[in-house]
Amino acid sequence: MTTVSILSGGAAQGLVRGLTDSFKVQTGCGIDGEFGAVGIMADKLRASTPADLVILTKALLAKLAEEQLVISSSIADIGRVETALAVRSRDPRVAVKTEADLREVLRGADAIFVPDIKASTAGQHVAKVLDQLGIAYEVASRLKIYPNGATAMRELAASTATRPIGCTQATEIIATDGIALSGALPPGYELVTMYTAGVTARAAHPQEAAALITLLTGADQKGLRQRVGFVG
Repeated sequence: MTTVSILSGGAAQGLVRGLTDSFKVQTGCGIDGEFGAVGIMADKLRASTPADLVILTKALLAKLAEEQLVISSSIADIGRVETALAVRSRDPRVAVKTEADLREVLRGADAIFVPDIKASTAGQHVAKVLDQLGIAYEVASRLKIYPNGATAMRELAASTATRPIGCTQATEIIATDGIALSGALPPGYELVTMYTAGVTARAAHPQEAAALITLLTGADQKGLRQRVGFVG
């Protein structure tokens, strides 16, 4: 069986998983995906890791196209994803409507679970937010940093801390058992990221990769995209 290989940001993992069976029925092909921080996935492509398709942030995919690693004409938007707060399912949701609310919630947490603060979209944003709030130094010892959002959320679910909280892409929160989406970040601190897909220049299966992009972005999959956390 032909298998389409993917390098993708963690934000799209739930969507790809949800379309695997449909793609197999439609094309007879499987999907072999590697998901993680977008910067790391881009570097893997640059290092010639085999991939037919990449799903990354719009800006990063445009850069890879400039580097002639992705076919420009194949690029298509999938949808936007919010960076949001997460709590364990058994814990109360936190209400964060203002800057003051966000500062209070983060200062009150005894563990803050986040993805890579250098290579991931959400992790970079969390680091920026903590600086903006003026509490980066204060909460540094409570940051629990993991390679990607999915891992960070699994660790949050298993945490034995008293008041843990997480922050990553909404899609990664929704896809993780044992945690709950607690809400988006407040005005002035929000981040909504467009994710796009493109066929790689060295794709072994370019036609099948293009078919998967059509499925990922199709109007008939709008309901699934919304359920897994994409907006727009």
